Amino acid sequence: MGQTAGPATKSTRTRAPRKPKKSQLPFALLATALVIVFGFYLNYYNDKMVVYLLFGISFGVILQRSRFCFTASMRDPCITGSTSVTRAVLIACSLATIGFTAIKYSAHMKGETIPGMENVGQISLALAIGAVLFGIGMVIAGGCASGTLMRVGEGFTMQMISLFFFVLGSLWGAHDMGWWRAHVIKDAPAVFLPDVFGWLGALLVQSLIILLLYIASVKWQEKKMGSAE
Repeated sequence: MGQTAGPATKSTRTRAPRKPKKSQLPFALLATALVIVFGFYLNYYNDKMVVYLLFGISFGVILQRSRFCFTASMRDPCITGSTSVTRAVLIACSLATIGFTAIKYSAHMKGETIPGMENVGQISLALAIGAVLFGIGMVIAGGCASGTLMRVGEGFTMQMISLFFFVLGSLWGAHDMGWWRAHVIKDAPAVFLPDVFGWLGALLVQSLIILLLYIASVKWQEKKMGSAE
């Protein structure tokens, strides 16, 4: 008896060829030309604005190329176990600590008002609740302030919506901040580390905390992923 051939096991369907990606070069050239024209426009009114423009563009390019995002630094260790962005944030914080300490200490030695003293946050339950809500919101939105701005530049619609409500919430918060300080956190303490440990002591204490967090992040990735590369 002869045997009939069975049905084919592999699909005979063929995938449609992918459309070639459109070149982004014309858009890049147009954006560059617009930035140059806008730079000349700003220079006509205030030459310092050109410096701010160049700094902002450079900052944006660095953010985009490095994928630097505070949300990822807190989210990735919990979801994937990776702490590479977490360690980058800690390094950035350590450099900022040294720089801002130098600026503030210089003003202190000159007898001038220490910059930023009006923004020393008061420690309270409202701060803790606000931090948790903000953390939940930025994870849902998929980015912190820097990450949201970066992705808006890349054309992500979700981040455009997030940016709109980010601005709206910031304006609302700024409008009501006086009421919160007068009625909710008026007696909450505001801790400025140099007042507690001295300038050198504050620098060492904060640097030690950052170092311990860095070591913990390395150990966490080694536990979750087997390496800390």
